[in-house]
Amino acid sequence: MAAFDYAEAPLPIREDLPEAHRAAWASMAAPGCWWSGAERVAIAEAVRRAPSCHLCAQRKAALSPFSVDGAHDGESLLPGAALDAVHRLVTDASRLSRSWVEKLAAAGVSEGHYVELLGIVVAVVSIDAFHRGLGLALEPLPEPLAGAPTGYRPRSARPGTGWVSMIPVGGAKGDEADLFSGPTAANVIRAMSLVPDAVRTMKTLSAAQYVPMHAVGDIGWSEGRVLDRRQIELVAGRVSALNECFY
Repeated sequence: MAAFDYAEAPLPIREDLPEAHRAAWASMAAPGCWWSGAERVAIAEAVRRAPSCHLCAQRKAALSPFSVDGAHDGESLLPGAALDAVHRLVTDASRLSRSWVEKLAAAGVSEGHYVELLGIVVAVVSIDAFHRGLGLALEPLPEPLAGAPTGYRPRSARPGTGWVSMIPVGGAKGDEADLFSGPTAANVIRAMSLVPDAVRTMKTLSAAQYVPMHAVGDIGWSEGRVLDRRQIELVAGRVSALNECFY
């Protein structure tokens, strides 16, 4: 059976959805800028274990998530700080902080490693939620591809706006010219621009699961959708509230 075969889905599925999901899985299996293919798939494995992790449940119930120490459920080839970052992002992201990200760097998870890890978390959480919403089994994770991380960092990336360095508005040029859809770019898009392929995967998934980046500001856009844009935003707003989204 081909990956992301939605023939058994209870509703008809647009063709762009499995295409976007396959692209995300293929990207995840390959070496990135800072993590190997095996490490990237290990991040995805940790994403799936986090919701049932006993330590994460204790932290979620605590007044401060940083007041509870312990070990996360399951084994992983990831460094301890990276595994902890995945679990916190999945289970309690609304209570993370800039100082926490800075401590990650001190523990060996650089801002580049963190942004790449975050991109994988976002992709796996959204694709898995799509499956759960349709009552479908989760897609098996891909086999990792061999190779070393590139260590690539965009020259124009600068600190100052958020917790990590980003490509500034107007700075997406050359190899990064495709990252933003115009002369301006929302911070939520620029947030992962330190790892350009993380932005590319997010754009591909957003175009299928939400709306294309170029249409975000167009409240009349509903091309190929059953819901109109106002209905889409109502659903998106409700999901954001349930996820305690900062925005």
